[in-house]
Amino acid sequence: MSAVVGSAVAPPTRAATAESQRLVFFFLLLALLLASTPALAESVAATDFRGRRIELDKPAERIVCLLESALSGLYMLGAEARLVGISTNIYQESVFAYYAAMDERIRERTLPTPGNWDFVNLESMVALQPDLVILWSGQEESIAALEEKGIPVFGVFIERFADIHREITALGELTGTQERATELLAIAQEELEAVQRKIALAEGEAKPRIYFMWDQGPLETAGRNSTVQELIDLAGGTNVAADSELEHLVVNLENVLVWNPELIVMWCNDRLDAEDISELSGWRSLSAVRNGQVHELPDPFSCDFWTLKYIFTVDLVARWCHPDRFSARDLEELRADLLNKLYGGRLGEVPSLLYETGNGP
Repeated sequence: MSAVVGSAVAPPTRAATAESQRLVFFFLLLALLLASTPALAESVAATDFRGRRIELDKPAERIVCLLESALSGLYMLGAEARLVGISTNIYQESVFAYYAAMDERIRERTLPTPGNWDFVNLESMVALQPDLVILWSGQEESIAALEEKGIPVFGVFIERFADIHREITALGELTGTQERATELLAIAQEELEAVQRKIALAEGEAKPRIYFMWDQGPLETAGRNSTVQELIDLAGGTNVAADSELEHLVVNLENVLVWNPELIVMWCNDRLDAEDISELSGWRSLSAVRNGQVHELPDPFSCDFWTLKYIFTVDLVARWCHPDRFSARDLEELRADLLNKLYGGRLGEVPSLLYETGNGP
């Protein structure tokens, strides 16, 4: 009779079973903890207009912004909830209604204002405990004081429309809204290309001569190193003051008479309307005045060409330069559509400015 040889397996002891259960429990608990713990936020960085690299451990959560171009950008990016302080200028009548429509804190006037583009209340600023401050880069003393306290400052200086695109890109990086920043720049590019197609000139076709008038006075204008120069170029006109390198210059009436502009574009003006220009001494003889081609930009919020809204201003001036190239579509419809694209529909019903232009097909 052959013997069957086998290995006997001893049943697990109570101690071994308990140890196994503890290990299973430990790994289950670890898995639950990992699943419920948010991932560590990635650090973010961007270079400001001083050439300074701003590095944050995570996207900014408490932002003080005293520069409207950047503030407008933050609302376009959908990052306005991060704001803990804004410029005093935002509570002015010319822009208040728009920001109030997007932010209850502004509507209720509860969002603090520790300064503006040329003044900073350092004590009030620090009390807000910001993790990012956005200022005009020329506010050097305030920037230095804040940086000494360890508060990151992003300095802004807009000289060209390309700087606006750069600003949006940087703010997108610092707030973790890069995807929206890319979308905004695509909207701007698409709108500009649409205008450029409409105003393409035939060979030899002249561009209208334009005099740009700042609101400080009828004889204050802009030279070639300016956003105004870019505005006029993109709208299909010629800046009569382009011989000057200055961004902002004061001329005399004789200069304007020699230039004899065919079109006068006025920045939003509380003291003068387009109809008032013909009453200024010596101005009635100008071609633009004789032919009713004096136009005032309708409001500083919609036409702010230190923000991506410059694309609306380009469209508007292009219509004044080349009315036969544009349809008679109500400009209010265009303006409302564009503003709601830029601000993600948060403006709601845009206040009407009763502007209409264009007489093409």
